[in-house]
Amino acid sequence: MAKSRSVTRSARTGRFVTKSHAKRSPRTTTTERVGPGTSNSRQVTRSASSGRFVTTRWGDQNPGGTVRQKV
Repeated sequence: MAKSRSVTRSARTGRFVTKSHAKRSPRTTTTERVGPGTSNSRQVTRSASSGRFVTTRWGDQNPGGTVRQKV
């Protein structure tokens, strides 16, 4: 059985980035868990700098500083 793992992503482009890049740019990257146990049924919006949940409207107004993901 496969294990879940952490991946890092750019909030600006949505592309995967290296862990070293995420350490250099914590305000514009996010770390997420992927793999078994993540149902991916509901879309949420998070702030890239704090990781906190924000409203969909906030995400629409700040696309470079937010990340949309399914949880």
